[in-house]
Amino acid sequence: MSGTSKNLLVVLGPTASGKTALGVRLAHEFGGEIVSADSRQVYRGLDIGAGKDPEEYEIFGRSIAYHLIDVVDLDCEFSLFDYQQMFYSVFAEISTRCALPVMVGGSGLYLESVLCAYELVEVPTDPGLRAGLAKLSTGELEERLRLLQGKLHNVTDLASRERTLRAIEIAVHSKDKKPPAPPELRPLVLGTRFERDELRRRIEHRLEQRLQAGLVEEVEHLHARGFSWERLDSLGLEYRHVGRFIRGQTTGREELFASLSSAIYKFAMRQLGWFRRMERKGIEIQWIDKADQDRALAIARARLRS
Repeated sequence: MSGTSKNLLVVLGPTASGKTALGVRLAHEFGGEIVSADSRQVYRGLDIGAGKDPEEYEIFGRSIAYHLIDVVDLDCEFSLFDYQQMFYSVFAEISTRCALPVMVGGSGLYLESVLCAYELVEVPTDPGLRAGLAKLSTGELEERLRLLQGKLHNVTDLASRERTLRAIEIAVHSKDKKPPAPPELRPLVLGTRFERDELRRRIEHRLEQRLQAGLVEEVEHLHARGFSWERLDSLGLEYRHVGRFIRGQTTGREELFASLSSAIYKFAMRQLGWFRRMERKGIEIQWIDKADQDRALAIARARLRS
């Protein structure tokens, strides 16, 4: 691909909006490979709750290659810098094979770090800084981070004390480092969306499937392996709510289902809000109602092959 032709296809959207199926269909059509933009699928061991399904990458008797899934152990912190640099590496590798990178996901910060070429740098752990911060309360750490950043970019930085400490380290040290140069990206961005009532039904149906597939048992297994409830809470809604259910903080499965499905729906609305902010920043998103594959294929054929 040369000149001004597109060299990246992006399929984004809120949870349960059919992104993966659409991305796989497009990858099949245009000789592409999937690059995940999901902040939990990077972790090994997060399977049911993170929505990993290898069968989704099978289409018309063919397996579509996928990347940035199961790339790090759960006892490791995975930073936005780590994701961005891994994406750049995979993008170059796929492009070298004359295949089309197809970025698929709903983690707004991951998507934006690539599409907006965030200037991120690698920051090692600073024992001296951490020793000085150890005496601060969690609330004081959060205030320190807000003062350093000016505006909090990633609310997951407050999900645990360890993540807040790491965010402070990055904020302190990144000012003196020069970020690596990003590749030239010319993306075509498609977005999947549904009417709110239908999206809610899709969320509820998928949650029921995941509970039947063993979501509770997955969380029990992770805790039995030694991962703390705080760590599991930091991994997002399914792991947080199911962890509370296991600890007896939810009265039964009906309450678990009701509270978790409601929380996931609210999260989907926040994702849509994030994507609208991306549009205001100048990222053009071609919206595909109901993840209509024929509509997406028509747009992609016109834009990718022009």
